[in-house]
Formats: sequence, structure tokens, C-alpha cells
Amino acid sequence: MKKITILGSTGSVGSQALDIIKASGRYEVFAITCNQQAERLFEQALIHKPKFVVAYDESAYETLNIKLKPHNIKVLKGMEGLIEVATHHEVDIVLTSVVGNIGLLPTVKAIEAGKNIALANKETLVTAGALIMPLAIKHNVSILPVDSEHSAIFQCLRGENSKRVEKILLTASGGAFRHFTKAEIENKKAVDALKHPNWSMGRKITIDSATLMNKGLEFIEAKWLFDVNQDQIEVVVHPQSIIHSMVQFNDASVMAQLGVPDMKLPIIYALDYPERHFNTIERLDFFKLSALTFSKPDDERFPCLNIAKTALRQGGLIPTVMNAANEIFVQAYLEDRIKFYDISDKILACMHNFKNDPELTVDKILAVDLETRKLALEMFN
Repeated sequence: MKKITILGSTGSVGSQALDIIKASGRYEVFAITCNQQAERLFEQALIHKPKFVVAYDESAYETLNIKLKPHNIKVLKGMEGLIEVATHHEVDIVLTSVVGNIGLLPTVKAIEAGKNIALANKETLVTAGALIMPLAIKHNVSILPVDSEHSAIFQCLRGENSKRVEKILLTASGGAFRHFTKAEIENKKAVDALKHPNWSMGRKITIDSATLMNKGLEFIEAKWLFDVNQDQIEVVVHPQSIIHSMVQFNDASVMAQLGVPDMKLPIIYALDYPERHFNTIERLDFFKLSALTFSKPDDERFPCLNIAKTALRQGGLIPTVMNAANEIFVQAYLEDRIKFYDISDKILACMHNFKNDPELTVDKILAVDLETRKLALEMFN
């Protein structure tokens, strides 16, 4: 059985991965981690009985250390703990599903230790794609995308010559506000943005879907994952979320991966790769589909997509600035402290105030991430 470390097991992707693991019997949970959700991690530990649990937060560590003492499960803490369970010699695959740049250093160390990565942490490639992909090649490590869109592209390219790719067609649902005018969107609250029509996701990523920043982050990821130029990636709004993404080849053929909108599909594919096994996920019923529609994204109503494209063009540390600012302002929007379009306006302000540095290192990325968060917080505190 594959032994798996899940970085961020208490979040949406991590929790679903544990459900899959329990149902399949094909994997062994080696380690699970959280930031602050000690009670949730404790419950997961009792069910899955990993060798290790890790709490990034000191208080969560203290709680878990006491509660898990009778259960013969070793409790670790902080960044050192995350790195230890990501690089342990017994581990076969690391699922990185933590939110934020907490996942960057453990992912780098896991790659250096030769571990395959099931990647659900956007920040890793958004901020450090230029470092991560050459590192993975150097250590002969597979980066297996867990996003439904990137998983779809990965599947379409399997067995194909990547040099024959003409265009990657990245699909977007359009989010909760796709039918509203700019004037209507302006005063929409986070509670409205969280009503995603198709997908069940975490709060932050659901807001990103409403702003189209999620698609902007995926745009950047796609550039690094599939080694294409920026002008080879096109975003297509597909509200039904049945086609998860497509690849157009130089002979005019287009390959697409379809399925019901269920995050368990890309999680299973990444964990099982290169195999496919039977599962009980709902099958796509073509006779119940009334139509599959497509349109261009509206840059005026949803400026975050173009902001992400700009950050990718500028390169260096600008994507780190954009990503960190977005996290702070999305949280502020969730707390009703700012309006919808303040998110994009304030992200641009942070990017404009930063003097770029083209030389990337993990230390620089983490330092600029922290610096930007402080600046962003000062903008509305």
C-alpha cells in the first residue's frame, strides 16, 4: 500500500482525501497535519491511526500532545514537524493541501527527498513555479495536480507529445456572480459569493471563484505545470462545470476530460496514478445534460484574472505579492470589512508599491509574502 502524508488534512481537500483512503483500502495514512484545528485533527487521528500528527500552531500542538498520548501517535509541531513527515523515508506520496505559503518549504524538502507530490496547494506554483518544476525534474519527482482543471489537462496530455500542444483551454464556472452586472456585484456580500452553483469548496477558494482570481492562480499554475507560454493558455467560462478543461493540439484536434463536478475525482486520480481503479462516484449521465455552453470571461466585471496574468508577465516576486495580498483581502471581504471590488483594487495597489526582484529563492518568497501581508493589513486597519 502507498503510504501517504497529508499536509492540511482538516481542510476540504484533505478531509475528502481521508474519506477516499478509508473507503479504498489501498493506502496507509502515515501522517496528517493541521494549523490550528486541533479537535478536528484529533478526530481524524482516532479514525485513521497515523504514525504522526503535526500541528503548525503551538497551542494546537499542546492540545494534541496531551490528548493523543494514550494512543501511541507521535505529535510534532511547527515547520520542523511538517518537513519531517513530508520527507520521512517511509512516505511514498505527499498530498499538499495546506492553504498559503506554509506548504512551500515542506514541498521543496519533499521533492528533494524524492517524494511524489499530489499538489492541491496553489501557492507552491504561483509563487515558486520557476523553482519547483526544475527541482522536480532534477529529482525525478512527479507533480500530480489535484485541481480538477489541471488534472483534466494532465489526463489529456497523457501519452501525447507535449511539443504538439497548441493551446490549453482552462475552463471556469464563472462563480456565484456570473449573471450579475458590475453595479449589482459591487455591493454583494461574501455570504452571496459563497453560494457556488456547482462546487463544494472551502470559503477562501469559493470567494476566489467569484472574483475569478482562482482562475488567475490556475492560469499561472498551468504555465509551470505544462511548460507552455502564457499566450498558449486561454480561459473559457463553462458554467455547467462538466468539461473540466481541454487541450488543443497542432492538428486542430481538441481533447477534453469530462465528469461530474466532484473534487474526489482529481484527488483519486492523483493518489492512484498511474493506475485507475473502480470507485462509486456518480457517473456522468449525458441524457440529463440540456446544454454545454461557453463564453469569454468578462474582464471589466472580474478584473482579478487579468491581474494574475499581469503578475505572471512581470514574474519574479510579483506573483508572491499578488497571492499574499489576495489572501488578506479575501479574508477581509469574508469578514465584511471591505467590498467586492476593493479586493482587486487593493491587490493592484500592493503590486504597484513593490519593487520587483527577478532572482527567486524560497527565503525571498517567504520574506516578501510576510512583508506583503503586513502592508495589506495596514491598508484597512
